[in-house]
Amino acid sequence: MLGGDLVAVWEVALSDGVYRIEFAHGTTTGKRVVYVNGQEVVRKDWMFKLVGKETFTVGGTQTRATINIEAITGFAYEYSLEVGGKSLEKFIDNRAKSTKTWLHKVDGEDCRIVLEKDTMDVWCNGQKMDTMGEFVDDGTETHFMLGEHECCIKAISSGKKKSGIVHYLLVDGEKIPALRQ
Repeated sequence: MLGGDLVAVWEVALSDGVYRIEFAHGTTTGKRVVYVNGQEVVRKDWMFKLVGKETFTVGGTQTRATINIEAITGFAYEYSLEVGGKSLEKFIDNRAKSTKTWLHKVDGEDCRIVLEKDTMDVWCNGQKMDTMGEFVDDGTETHFMLGEHECCIKAISSGKKKSGIVHYLLVDGEKIPALRQ
């Protein structure tokens, strides 16, 4: 599908899923093609300028992404990805602080559950979940259902200033280990 012009591949984890971004750059033809999860989202043929930027959106939340194309020497190029206006590395670092992710099998199906800590929105496999939050003695609980399963994300103080609030996912009362971010 991409041929010999594929020059860069990145994986970007957003709340509604993990997206694979592929960039094909024909340095002899001037072609630029961006694919997100195998779908072509940008195609430019016969670009005379071989350096520059390609901007597009990713995911259901339409997160802005930009591929930067820079010449290093002669006919060698360097490609970098910015997501949400930040370098991919900085974006990943910020996501690790602002989200918590769990992978768990529910009724035989792999579920990727993401908590956005700033909004307390919960996503499961790309769908924003209907939640109900409540204050409890030791913090907060955010309740939602996965099929017939009762789920709860508990937010409690760690008692340490540096680590702040700790989030736990319970599915039918069973604590699920979080992904290392």
